[in-house]
Amino acid sequence: MNTPIRIIVADDHPIVRDGLIAILSTQPDFDVVGKASNGKETLQQIEAHQPDLLLPDLEMPEMDGVETLQQLRAKHAPVRTIVFTAFDTDERIVGAVQAGAQGYLLKGAPREEIFNAVRVVYAGGSLLQPVVASKLLRQVTGENSHDDQDALTPREQHVLKLLAQGLQNKEIAAELHITERTVKFYVSSILSKL
Repeated sequence: MNTPIRIIVADDHPIVRDGLIAILSTQPDFDVVGKASNGKETLQQIEAHQPDLLLPDLEMPEMDGVETLQQLRAKHAPVRTIVFTAFDTDERIVGAVQAGAQGYLLKGAPREEIFNAVRVVYAGGSLLQPVVASKLLRQVTGENSHDDQDALTPREQHVLKLLAQGLQNKEIAAELHITERTVKFYVSSILSKL
């Protein structure tokens, strides 16, 4: 059997945190190794447990999710991150992606979507829900493309539009006549540029 994906859950609401841990614990390939209720605890848990994946909320006391991600990036921590939050404003999404999140899920996401996101991001991919991709797309196509070096290519914009329509990586690959691996590359590129 493969080594399970080691996960830390960070949320300041105990019922949400414990519920998410209970849901994740139903999967044989997941191992929740730590939990935290604020950003400082999250950093301590990551140092203590060296997880593969972090599922933080954005709104936490002492240090919020974005600041926590920025600290992790500054420390070059190898943990991959899926933001799991109720906040879907454009600024929050862009802030989390810029801070290094590889995925962004809203708290209303069905459990299968959460399981899929964990596996995709752990495997090196990136994942955005359609509503999140739509908001990023609006941000990109607005007056926000002032830095030409970081501007999305026409192909990346096309991939982002398909994501915003709710297409999965496999469906995008079929639509564009490219491999699923190439789609993952585009999604990663989009996230890193944004």
